[in-house]
Amino acid sequence: MDSGNLKEILTVSALNDRIKAIVEGLAVVWVEGEVSNLRRPASGHVYFTLKDIKSQIRAVIFRSPFGGGWNRPAAFAIEEGMSLVCRARVTVYPPRGEYQLVIDAVEPRGLGALQKAFEQLKARLEAEGLFDPARKKPLPFLPARIGVVTSPTGAVIRDILTVTRRRFPSVDIRIAPVRVQGTEAPAEIIRALGDLQIAGGIDVIILARGGGSLEDLAPFNDEGVARAIARSRIPVISAVGHETDFTIADFTADLRAATPSAAAELAVPLCAELLETVGSLRLRLIRRLRQERGRRRERIADLLGRLRDPKRRLADARIALDDHLERMRLSVVRLREARRQASVHLNIRLEHRNPRSRIVEGRMGMQGLGRTLRAAWEKRAVLRKNRAHAAMALLSSLSPLAVLGRGYSITRRRPDGLILRRAGEAAPGQEIDIRLAAGNLNAIIIETFKEPSDVQREV
Repeated sequence: MDSGNLKEILTVSALNDRIKAIVEGLAVVWVEGEVSNLRRPASGHVYFTLKDIKSQIRAVIFRSPFGGGWNRPAAFAIEEGMSLVCRARVTVYPPRGEYQLVIDAVEPRGLGALQKAFEQLKARLEAEGLFDPARKKPLPFLPARIGVVTSPTGAVIRDILTVTRRRFPSVDIRIAPVRVQGTEAPAEIIRALGDLQIAGGIDVIILARGGGSLEDLAPFNDEGVARAIARSRIPVISAVGHETDFTIADFTADLRAATPSAAAELAVPLCAELLETVGSLRLRLIRRLRQERGRRRERIADLLGRLRDPKRRLADARIALDDHLERMRLSVVRLREARRQASVHLNIRLEHRNPRSRIVEGRMGMQGLGRTLRAAWEKRAVLRKNRAHAAMALLSSLSPLAVLGRGYSITRRRPDGLILRRAGEAAPGQEIDIRLAAGNLNAIIIETFKEPSDVQREV
């Protein structure tokens, strides 16, 4: 090296100190950007990255300035993805050679682009029902094979393997290596989820990634990834980021785990606990079998005590049979005597109600009634005959024909047929009919002679 060509050789520390002096000589600036990689350590300081679409810069808000009189504390809580306008001083941290903003005042500018896209996609998928608890699939009790979609390098896969090996060493783990950050990550995650569907034997899938900023977790807020999780016929556990990180994949998955290690614990039961449970159940089963066997023995002993000698039972049965036969014979005798007495009683009643005697009595009664009726009829006929003769005699005495037989006649004027009682009721020249006792006469009046009474009546 030709040292003569260099006016001064600086150490790294000296160079950083000079840069620090130059940078910190700048006036206070106002900077607008989106919050990312937000951290709040126990010291109370707030560390984050302020970025836009092209570049980013580290920033810090120290706790002590907010307690002083020259700067008021913020009236809102700074959140990941929030867009801020910050009043800051530029400074350099020489040990790492990094420059950063020391902020003393902030103003909100609304949600950042990534956060806004996250909220919009979440609202749309929730409206479609992708987050509905009813569509969540239950996890298998003891999976034989677990598919893990994550980066093949890093702490995540080591944590999952460590936990599963500790909890249940015989569980098979199939890793589907993907990128978990960057623009190509969503397509690889979707492809890995599809490959596990057709691989066969996969009982549950763990989708895992470590913590990071909203930009780092962007692949898990992708709509295509969310729909691939919803289409999965295998239950999916989402274990993306830390406990405070939430992604669209968390809402779509069948179960969310706070960390990848927690996902492994949820997917695989503890072998020792299962063995303990099986042993407890085995002991309970043995006790139950022993208790049941004891009850069966007591039951057999009781039945043996109740079991009698067949010969004695046969003798008892013969005695009972003889007793039943004797009772049956007496019952038959009593029944036969009762039926005989009932038959005699019925014969007596039948004789009293014999239709032959009733027919004879009825016939004699009818003959007597016939004679009475005949006598009454003959008596009534004679009475009516006598009445008829008397009526005929009276009728004959009153009949005009009988008068005619004594020489009288009935004279009628023609043509009106008026019976003439006086001579003045007819005039000469009129025709008259004369009814005699035998026959009729047709005559013409030649002359009329009036009775003296008629003449006096006329005068």
